[in-house]
Amino acid sequence: MKTINLNGSWSMKINGENVYGIADEFMPAKVPGSVYEALLQLGKMPDPYYRDNELDALKLMEQDFTYQTVFNLEQEALESDGLLLHFDGIDTLGAVYLNGALLGKTDNMHRIWEFDIKELAKAGENDLRVVLSSPTKYIREEQQKCYTGGSHECMEGFPHLRKAHCMFGWDWGPRLPDAGIFRDVKLLGIKECRFEEVYVRQQHENGSVLLDIDWSLELFGEETLSEVVFQVTAPDGKVYNQTEEGTVLITEPMLWWPNGYGEQPLYTVRGEVKNEKGEILDIWERRIGLRTLTVKREKDQWGESFCHVVNGVPVFAMGADYIPEDNILGRVTKERTKALLSDCVAANHNAIRIWGGGYYPDDFFFDFCDELGLMVWVDFMYACASYELNDEFEANIRQETIDNVIRIRHHASLALWCGNNEMETQVQDKAWKPSPKQVMDYIKIYEYIIPNILKEYDPVTFYWPSSPSSGGNYEDSWNPDKGDTHYWDVWHGNKPFSEYRKFHFRYASEFGFQSFPCLKTIESFTEKKDRNIFSRVMEMHQRNTAANGKILNYISDNYLYPKDFDHLIYTSQLLQADAIRYGVEHWRRHRGRCMGAIVWQLNDIWPVASWASIDYYGRWKALHYSEKRFFAPVMISCEEEGEMTQRPHCIEEPHDIEKTARLNVANETRKDITGTVRWALRNPGAEVILKGEEEVKVPALTSLWLDKIDFSSYNELNSYLTFEFLINGEVVSKGSCLFTAPKHFEFEDPELSCRVEGDKLYINSKAYAKSVEISNEEGDLKLSDNYFDVNGEEVCVDILSGTKEKIKIRSVYDIGE
Repeated sequence: MKTINLNGSWSMKINGENVYGIADEFMPAKVPGSVYEALLQLGKMPDPYYRDNELDALKLMEQDFTYQTVFNLEQEALESDGLLLHFDGIDTLGAVYLNGALLGKTDNMHRIWEFDIKELAKAGENDLRVVLSSPTKYIREEQQKCYTGGSHECMEGFPHLRKAHCMFGWDWGPRLPDAGIFRDVKLLGIKECRFEEVYVRQQHENGSVLLDIDWSLELFGEETLSEVVFQVTAPDGKVYNQTEEGTVLITEPMLWWPNGYGEQPLYTVRGEVKNEKGEILDIWERRIGLRTLTVKREKDQWGESFCHVVNGVPVFAMGADYIPEDNILGRVTKERTKALLSDCVAANHNAIRIWGGGYYPDDFFFDFCDELGLMVWVDFMYACASYELNDEFEANIRQETIDNVIRIRHHASLALWCGNNEMETQVQDKAWKPSPKQVMDYIKIYEYIIPNILKEYDPVTFYWPSSPSSGGNYEDSWNPDKGDTHYWDVWHGNKPFSEYRKFHFRYASEFGFQSFPCLKTIESFTEKKDRNIFSRVMEMHQRNTAANGKILNYISDNYLYPKDFDHLIYTSQLLQADAIRYGVEHWRRHRGRCMGAIVWQLNDIWPVASWASIDYYGRWKALHYSEKRFFAPVMISCEEEGEMTQRPHCIEEPHDIEKTARLNVANETRKDITGTVRWALRNPGAEVILKGEEEVKVPALTSLWLDKIDFSSYNELNSYLTFEFLINGEVVSKGSCLFTAPKHFEFEDPELSCRVEGDKLYINSKAYAKSVEISNEEGDLKLSDNYFDVNGEEVCVDILSGTKEKIKIRSVYDIGE
């Protein structure tokens, strides 16, 4: 098969005059790319992410658009048995013309589109045109025909179009429903036949792996005799050939493991189809990992388990929920995605959930997850909506499902398929006012159509009907003791952080807490006058209704009122890290009962206040540094009792309260560990009041509780606890806790100072310095650790990247006046 790449320089025009005053004229545009991207590169529109420019950019999508290019064909290409025009992604409502003739229409950005052009193509120049219709007009017109409800932050009618729903808005994203040709375009010249699909199954037995490779061919023209041969190359270069039975036996296999459990070796599977002359007609080549990966659901003393099992080992999933990296899809590059996923591994993630309101990521996303050891939970692209099922819609989503299952199923990182995001519970609760038919259509789509497709195309990978769910069929959907859970009483429900401890979810696949991004990021979309969290621009970049006030409310419960805008940003990030740490540490202490903590959310789609741990520009918030600590394979944590749990308001009638600490060591490795637990009760000057230590052995894949320590006789306002776990004399995990809210603790001035020596940064304090932030004016500093406690000592961290000049440091002591 010969491939002619049609990517590169095309022309694009807006069909009619738009809000930016551009006439009906063609202008340069690259493919893959989009309308917004082209206009921005030409300087024809202002940055839609700046201030409230989003509003004008949205109006642009009331127009239609035309992309066109000219390509040349040799006579040899026309003599191919098959000649196909192949689009990997069109966003979204397209009409495709070749030499003035309509080839067909597209209505789904999640699908691959191919058109037979053998009869229309000609030698020499060929004119290719793609006309894209307005997505906003379409959903408005379809909504008038049939009501389908969905997320209130989204544009009404969005469920009618198979386009990334979050492009129409979400509670963290703008309404910027771009249009374009966002993935590769190519011509395929096919001789005789090509691979239609290849599916590799693994049988793990007796220390070897048998690969059973199923394949089918698509024929063009008359059927001819062909030979198909597969070969597998190991990471060390060893080659395994296909047997007479059509299988490949891998001896002494190198198994693929999630991050933290082992290595990620990948084998290359290559298939060739040849004709009688020995000519290679087509090649299929992919990388796979040798592993078994499923989800265990078994009855136990707490209900029913929900746990990833890899190579027979139960894995505690630790990671975050992924949304599209940019509303302008052309900005999502291999380099950017690799950096984001590498940051996941740097924070000890072993899993990532692709949320169902975006789009199916590019192939390179899954390649990187394979290499990095990130188990991928893949939602099908349905979220927070009701859908109207008819014959046309069913045919469309069937092909969408098949295209993406075939594209993704070979990846070692693929952990499970999930039908949708939050729709079982929302349809059941009638959140979006579904019709009785739409309530039934839900069952047809997610419990009949999609699972039946998977039985045919990927029967090995675990399927889960919805997230959250207890197993489907609207049965016991909110049960916290089975299936997966989205927990939002902390944040949406305004409950305190300690509320997490009341629940022992089997798998928490969503929970989160908001913060503001750093000042440098806020400066990218504001003028100086906008830098008040209740300004119009700041509220435009906060899409969760009244959330800025919610952040202030939570600050009032925990911290002093920040003295300025910059310290408010800092405090919000500490708050976010505190909240999520409270939940994750609790669930890891109860490993076995709970087996997953997936934080909402990993990243941002634009510069915004949100639940992300990494902001739009890739800057780590305090939460991401905290994740590095609480997702560490070996982690010590403390379940404390004090004012925050027993006397949350200081105006209560004075009474004795319990002030205790119970330490726990979690071991998420496949080896038993032995080490020393050390703790110290300290005063605000970081001087030790009381201390202790204990030798412990923590079996593999368990957590170990130590005895409760009683500090009730000490004043909660001027004593705090530090703790650490050492292996062979080296500290592998540490932390501290207060017995009152930080706003009431009697901090002393730690007189923080720092110095830079090469790529090392040394922080010194003269007293207890809580949550020390290290930053610079450029906002580009990335460190081996940040937002950590310093106990009257010197602490060294590595500078991983960023400018070393004009370093700034502060701690909780600096928040108030």
